Amino acid sequence: MKQDRGAGRSERKRILVTGGSGTLGFNVLRRLADAGRYDIVAPLRTRHAKLDSLSEHVQFVDHELSDAIHTAQIFERVNPDVIVHCAASGLRPPKGSWFDLMHFNVESTMRLFQMNCRFDHQSHFIYVSTGLVYREQGRPLRETDPIETLHPYGASKAAGDSMLQAAAAEFKRRLTIVRPFAFTGAHDGGERLFPRILAAAVSGEVLPMTEGRQVRDFCAVNDIARAVELAIEAPQAGTTEKYNLGSGLSVPLRSLVEKVCAELEIAPKIEYGAVKMHPFEPMHSVADIAHAREVLGWQPEVPLARAVWELGQEQYPALKMKEPCPLHA
Repeated sequence: MKQDRGAGRSERKRILVTGGSGTLGFNVLRRLADAGRYDIVAPLRTRHAKLDSLSEHVQFVDHELSDAIHTAQIFERVNPDVIVHCAASGLRPPKGSWFDLMHFNVESTMRLFQMNCRFDHQSHFIYVSTGLVYREQGRPLRETDPIETLHPYGASKAAGDSMLQAAAAEFKRRLTIVRPFAFTGAHDGGERLFPRILAAAVSGEVLPMTEGRQVRDFCAVNDIARAVELAIEAPQAGTTEKYNLGSGLSVPLRSLVEKVCAELEIAPKIEYGAVKMHPFEPMHSVADIAHAREVLGWQPEVPLARAVWELGQEQYPALKMKEPCPLHA
């Protein structure tokens, strides 16, 4: 039997968070758990030991999002006020085929949103998209810029992004789309940039990289997770809201890497120009964060070097690094 949302409803929001084993999903779970004012359920395909620290505040459920029947059962049982959909495939190993990537990132997303319509829950759906959905403009990207990319991961998220907007309009459901640009921090891993840089600093092995001329926007994952929490608490302003999340700073990747390494006083051996860029990777990918600042009251607070330091403390505690300031001055 469905719960009556009006009668005897708890003040605590019921929140369903997917992708809790990933970099952002883990940090979102940790932030919501620390807040102490939410009832949190996290369906997981795989569970790692770090999640055990959250088990007192988060109910974990073994689940595969491609299982439509089990997804419906979980959704009906939880009856969420908010769904934070972080789960995605393509940026962390293991990487599937091109079509598997599209299948998971689009079909599983739409199936989850369909539950909101099928059961008439009126949940607030928060979709974690990506800054890679945009057509390159050679300047900081705004939420009104065209969604158009040939980057495989970006294209899969753009498809989900566009279809969710159409579904939200058709069925009059509240949708918030957050589009983080690059980020790092605690629990980052796989083949992502800063985990590889720290690994190279520990091993002494040469890290092959691109020339580093591409302009990038890196942010601390803690700041991205904070924006998600602000979106959860934001009053409804319309059917769909979209927010770009990043540092807002346009810096060539090589300069950014060298600055972070200098601040941490680490000296990994990096061979710039040893790797070619992906043919569909943008040369300029930077967020215009004016809308998030104006509506959510959000802006980055954690310096990038601090986020990388926190990652190093977690993964390589024996690595000697200088501790940066925790917040921007």
